[in-house]
Order: sequence, then structure tokens, then C-alpha cells
Amino acid sequence: MDLEVTGEVFSWRGPAPFHFLALGDDDAAELAEVAAAVTYGWGMVPVRGRLGGTDFTTSLWPKEGTFYVPLKHEVRRAEGVEVGDVVTVHLHVVGL
Repeated sequence: MDLEVTGEVFSWRGPAPFHFLALGDDDAAELAEVAAAVTYGWGMVPVRGRLGGTDFTTSLWPKEGTFYVPLKHEVRRAEGVEVGDVVTVHLHVVGL
């Protein structure tokens, strides 16, 4: 399963700052239908992603009725991405 997600980068301050992009309603609903087949626990969904010219691996977080795409510091730095930027991330769900 492949997804293209466009949205605004936001931060969440937990024990350490995290930066995310949220899936839209349609993509979240489509992913929710298959998530059980690939999750490794807590609803986390493993993906391979691409932001600009940077490839990365991560896991989508189920949160607030959608899924959050974590954007690692190394990826954001390589692409010059800051909080508030609107970006497009291409995702491939691993295991489907």
C-alpha cells in the first residue's frame, strides 16, 4: 500500500520533542482497514518514506482517529523542513 501525504509539520512536546505530519481522513480510514495485518504492537504501522530526496524508515503512530508520520531530525535537517512548513511525504506500508 502506498500513500502520498501532504500537510503542515507540527511538533508535540513529550519527554523529547517530536515532529509529525498527520494523515488526512481518507488516507487514515484506508490505512485503518489494513493496519491490523502489519502492526507490531500498539497499532504502530511500519513504513518506508521519502521526503524530497531523503528516504527513511519509521512507524506511523495511531493518534486521535488518524495516524501521525514521525519526521526524524535527520530527515528534516536534510530537507530544510521546519515546524509550520507544508510538505509531501510518500509512504509505503511495509508488509503489504
